[in-house]
Amino acid sequence: MPSKGTPNKESPKSQNKSKAKAKSSAKPKQNPNVYGLRAEIAHEKIPDTLEKNYMPYAMSVIVSRAIPEIDGFKPSHRKLLYTMYKMGLLTGPRTKSANIVGQSMRLNPHGEQAIYDTLARLTRGHEALLHPLIDSKGNFGKNYSRDMACAASRYTEAKLAPICAELFSDIDRDTVDFAPNYDGTMDEPLLLPAAFPHVLTSVNIGIAVGMASQICGFNLSEVCKTAVAYLRDADCDLMDTLPGPDFPSGGELILDPDAMREIYRTGRGSFRVRSKWRYIPKENLIEVYELPYTTTVEAVMDKIAGLMRGGKLREVTDARDETDLSGLKLTIDCKRGVDPDKLMLKLMSLTPLMDSFSCNFNILIGGIPRVMGIGEILEEWTAWRLECVRRRLLFDLGRRRAKLHLLLGLKKILLDIDRAIAIIRGTEEEIEVVPNLMIGFMIDNAQAEFIAEIKLRNINKEYIVRRVEETASLEREIASIEHVLASKARLRDIIADELRRVEKKYGAPRKTVLVHESDVGAYVPEEHIEDYPVVVFISRGGYLKKVTPQSLRMSGEHKYKENDEAFQQFEGKNRDELLVFTNKQQCYKTRLHEFEDSKASSLGAFLPGVLGMDDGESPVFSCLPGDYKGSLLFFFENGKAARVELSAYTTTRGRKRLTGAYSDKSPLACALLAAHDAEVLLRSSEGRGLLFHTASLMPKTTRATQGVSVMALKGRWVLRSAVWAAEYPLVKPARFRVRTLPAAGALIRPEDTGDVGSLF
Repeated sequence: MPSKGTPNKESPKSQNKSKAKAKSSAKPKQNPNVYGLRAEIAHEKIPDTLEKNYMPYAMSVIVSRAIPEIDGFKPSHRKLLYTMYKMGLLTGPRTKSANIVGQSMRLNPHGEQAIYDTLARLTRGHEALLHPLIDSKGNFGKNYSRDMACAASRYTEAKLAPICAELFSDIDRDTVDFAPNYDGTMDEPLLLPAAFPHVLTSVNIGIAVGMASQICGFNLSEVCKTAVAYLRDADCDLMDTLPGPDFPSGGELILDPDAMREIYRTGRGSFRVRSKWRYIPKENLIEVYELPYTTTVEAVMDKIAGLMRGGKLREVTDARDETDLSGLKLTIDCKRGVDPDKLMLKLMSLTPLMDSFSCNFNILIGGIPRVMGIGEILEEWTAWRLECVRRRLLFDLGRRRAKLHLLLGLKKILLDIDRAIAIIRGTEEEIEVVPNLMIGFMIDNAQAEFIAEIKLRNINKEYIVRRVEETASLEREIASIEHVLASKARLRDIIADELRRVEKKYGAPRKTVLVHESDVGAYVPEEHIEDYPVVVFISRGGYLKKVTPQSLRMSGEHKYKENDEAFQQFEGKNRDELLVFTNKQQCYKTRLHEFEDSKASSLGAFLPGVLGMDDGESPVFSCLPGDYKGSLLFFFENGKAARVELSAYTTTRGRKRLTGAYSDKSPLACALLAAHDAEVLLRSSEGRGLLFHTASLMPKTTRATQGVSVMALKGRWVLRSAVWAAEYPLVKPARFRVRTLPAAGALIRPEDTGDVGSLF
């Protein structure tokens, strides 16, 4: 109860209720400032807002962060390397990475981790560059692993790699422009005067706002040779000296020359890179030791594990990452009887073991992003490098002229040294010495200051003679520099000489192997390919017909082109592999399911066109290798025979074309597939026949072996044919057998051939 004489007050609870009731019943007050601002924003057009707020941000990201310039560096890279250069880390010992990161913040005001990540990518230990720019010690992670993290910056050490001497060469001789850093306390270079096209030798990937840049790396030696060739002739064929990109991770680049030329021309396009691997037969496992640059170990292992869980990779029993200090190694255990070539083709198709690199050669030229081909990049780099060399020569010229100017003033003094001494002695105040010398000898202030600082001990005959000789030497050097500056060809020669020096000093062999696209097999899921018996017919003109037995029974006579006839016939299965040998000593590998079923009355598929043979190339022999057991017998017109094991034609990369399939020393007369040893009947153009047993031929694993002489030939006669003796029996075979090889054989008479005389 309230006390007497005290006003009656409501409790806090009742006060809140009354306030809430009053608030709900009252009309909301409008804040004119707030609503006026909203009205102003509502009437502003979206394009105007983007132009005022978003465009500056986008341009900042494009120009100052993500897109490299003609020296091959983004600002963050350039600031870091220049900081290390000023710290004396080009020639001095390594220092802690934390020290480098801290010093770099004077030029690059970003977080410590961002700077350290930039440093890590440039190190030798990270393996992200063909020519690392930082010599590192400690764990900096690996480019091929997303989970292998760097050690903390307080544990690792770094210094500039020797190749950085070419990036900073003559930077103190006015070769490039400098600008104040973000707080105006020091100057930094806007570009680095690289003595070689660094923009092409390191992989550079950046994503800006509305655009990106993806530049693949090239081999340093090849880039230098290409730049020299371009300096000589701007219309040179770049593919002659720059066959394809090169990556620090190695691998195999699947080269399509036409597509690569288009990339070189436009700066856009893509190509495929696949892993390198080896098969260990004793342990029945596959080791992958190089990956495409664009993938990681974890991405590959995750994909393989997913395929195994989904039952799509039944050929594999286990897959594990065995990467250690010796390098990358992924191990894949195979089931018994699995063909490693087919398995790897499948893995290349279904996992990142084969990946694409999309090129987008976007580079800042004068602050403007431009997508350029290799030729345009070399043109811009050459123009920029010419300017660097010209500025360096002008700097040297200026210093020599200044020194010559001082020596010319000294020369006037030395001609009358006693007078100069008298002027100095007669001057009462020190400040008047220089003006009096200027008046007495008609020299300028700089010359008088230089003379006034000469020590008395230098006023001797030897000193005077040396200064006179130095004056003459400077005059010759100045004339030489002026002559070089007046000739653009001489400037180009200087750049070419520097490129050759860099190539000789820092060049290294390619890490990425170039594989022609025609030598790469394609994975075709065999479970989707029906397997059934087929009969294959190949004509002398190179036409192949694949006919099923049912169709063959129903068909009539075979149809061939005019002057064409049957050449080979064999039975097989639709999934069987086919080897096709040509007159240019090449072997093409294909599969029968790649040819459509046809009828006997059709012409069939033209093998040179289907297999992409070269001009003037035609098939001379075909066979089904099966499990690659047995051997091939090659008979040459010079009377020699070679026995090559079929295993010599197996491939570990699924190639579709093998060069050097047999010897090219003599034209091939014919070939036979030998599953076992038996007698062979040879016939010469003279009409002689010879029987010999294939056991007398030793099998070779070298495909291009010349073989041994089996038939002695005279004059213009050549070996014409070879057939199995069991298929074409002779009436008196003993006449054609000999004790030793080579032998001429016996003349084949009509009565020797019996019913098969027409075959001879």
